[in-house]
Amino acid sequence: MSSPSGSGGDLTERRGIPAAKFLQDVETYLSQSGLDPNSALAFHQERLQQYKVVEMKLLAQQRDLQAKIPDIEKCLEVVATLEARKGTGEALLADFEVSEGIYSRARIEDTDSVCLWLGANVMLEYSCEEATALLQNNLENAKASLEVLVADLQFLRDQVTVTQVTIARVYNWDVHQRRVKQVTPTAIAAADS
Repeated sequence: MSSPSGSGGDLTERRGIPAAKFLQDVETYLSQSGLDPNSALAFHQERLQQYKVVEMKLLAQQRDLQAKIPDIEKCLEVVATLEARKGTGEALLADFEVSEGIYSRARIEDTDSVCLWLGANVMLEYSCEEATALLQNNLENAKASLEVLVADLQFLRDQVTVTQVTIARVYNWDVHQRRVKQVTPTAIAAADS
């Protein structure tokens, strides 16, 4: 994302998302950047669209993580249940999903290991202790990633707001300048009469 500089200084960013500068003085901004009002409006509208694309990507990542966290917690509960039943001699009856909407019933005897889907059609067998540690680590990582995503989304929303305000200020300044140019010749003609 290229940028004409705002009211001085470099743009800062958060994880690759450039920060929008609030324009204190539109006229100074336009003269320093060498842009006319239409070019400045086009640039900021393009930046706004880029922010919207990034926002859609971040929201998709947030939805994925919000779906992933309950799954990990459910897996942790199952492993904890298996460990609690170990040594009791009591079998566990469980219904599990084979495919979307297709379930099967299983009788689980005492077990020292579980198999976990790692993704990309890969499943590995872990001891219950290793599985608990791995799932706990994955849960902590997912929650930390979600916190970062929420902070990124808030930063992005702030940038969208600043950009929208900038667009409005540049547009209003341009309208005001056009009105001044229209009034000035009329006022001069009226004074001459």
